[in-house]
Amino acid sequence: MATSPPDSPRSFRQLSGPQRKAFLAAWLGYLLDGFDFILITLILTEIAADFQLDLTKAATLVSAAFVSRWLGGLVLGAIGDRFGRKPAMILAILAFSIGSGLCGFAWDYWSLFVFRAVVGLGMAGEYGSSATYVMESWPSSMRNRATGFLLSAYPIGTVLAALAYEVVVPQLGWRWLFYVGIVPIALTLYLRRALPEAAEWKAEVEGREDVTTSSVLFTARRRLPNAALAVLLSTALVFVFTGTGGAATPYLIAVTVLCLAAFAVQVAGRLWPVMIAIMLTVFCAFLYSWPIQSLLPTYLKTDLGYDAGQVSHALTWAGLGYAAGSCLAGVLGDRLGTRRAYVLGLFVSLAFVFPVFALPAGNIVLLWVLLFVMQATSQGISGLLPKYIGDHFPTRLRAAGLGFSYNVGALGGAVAPLAGAAIAEDIGSLGTALTVLAGSLTVVVALIIGLDLPARIGRALGADSGAPAFLPRERKPASESSGA
Repeated sequence: MATSPPDSPRSFRQLSGPQRKAFLAAWLGYLLDGFDFILITLILTEIAADFQLDLTKAATLVSAAFVSRWLGGLVLGAIGDRFGRKPAMILAILAFSIGSGLCGFAWDYWSLFVFRAVVGLGMAGEYGSSATYVMESWPSSMRNRATGFLLSAYPIGTVLAALAYEVVVPQLGWRWLFYVGIVPIALTLYLRRALPEAAEWKAEVEGREDVTTSSVLFTARRRLPNAALAVLLSTALVFVFTGTGGAATPYLIAVTVLCLAAFAVQVAGRLWPVMIAIMLTVFCAFLYSWPIQSLLPTYLKTDLGYDAGQVSHALTWAGLGYAAGSCLAGVLGDRLGTRRAYVLGLFVSLAFVFPVFALPAGNIVLLWVLLFVMQATSQGISGLLPKYIGDHFPTRLRAAGLGFSYNVGALGGAVAPLAGAAIAEDIGSLGTALTVLAGSLTVVVALIIGLDLPARIGRALGADSGAPAFLPRERKPASESSGA
């Protein structure tokens, strides 16, 4: 991977006009992505009442978008590797906008499940394409900041969604909140006309039809078998995450794992163990973060008895903490190294998980402060995750490698609300369930990243892919030499 020249920019002010424009466009796209994706968590109780669902069944609607994310990450990532980061980003925004609008027309549980799956396709593609687009448009010395600042857009989107919930739902009902999600389509017209393609992709990949992910996945020999594999995998995931698999669920999980491994082998070749290690890392990261992301509104309304306005304010402060933490993570990542900053943030976050869910009702201001700091350290530090993952793939495979491994790992987000709800039913406290999941899995992720397990596996396999994570330490970019 190309490194920055000695006189390359070191701050946002020093970036060129096209580099700033690339960041702003990707940031806006990801903000709107966060707005559309989080809507379901805000109105879960209203939907449950309307469709007569219990909490566990309603929580599977959060999982619906995760069921399809692996496919969005793989297909839109392959498009990004073959045709460029910009067209993949445009397609992703169209997908999550259309899916969100359709959710407003849902007539029952299954229709809403399908429409949320469409949102998941776009969400997955937006994450991978936006992250690679910004990273490959910025100098390597600033790429932790590129991803950290980019991911700050997602919580700002959730804050806007919370404010919209407070204004729209009491007056017009939950369906209108989804109709608003169609707005991002307008952004695609600007993206299509105004943006340059990512410089690094143009320099290293453009015009080389034989070296991208699409040339591996969509050849004439593999096209039909991979389509059949995708149908089988999607069917298994739907049965698993809707709870309709019954006694066959363990076998369906086994089928899911085998199908995902088959795609990983095709995308990563002999480095498939590295990709699977990254998937497991992300899976655990979602298990510590998404129970809080998905069930915090429910916890505030049911366990603490807060009204819509109080919930909106609490989520606003949580989202602002997430955004501030993402920006801070980017700065620390470029100074300390990606892994070192990531692990530091995770361990600091443990000091705030228990106080948040031990706080009794009535301490709303203190709750805002604790949520801000907890999300700044636990969720905000995940602003480094695209950079961490992307360093394990060369430019020609980065969009699909990042998109697929991240979004397969994101199935942890599908498991998270189900696990949180199930544990809460067993122990009788949603707050305690969220504390247990967040605390224990944070330690697991910190150990995996701190010990550098995926890269250790790659070096043990003799990886020579040109990806930064596998380069000898003396050849790594300066921003990575201190722990990334």
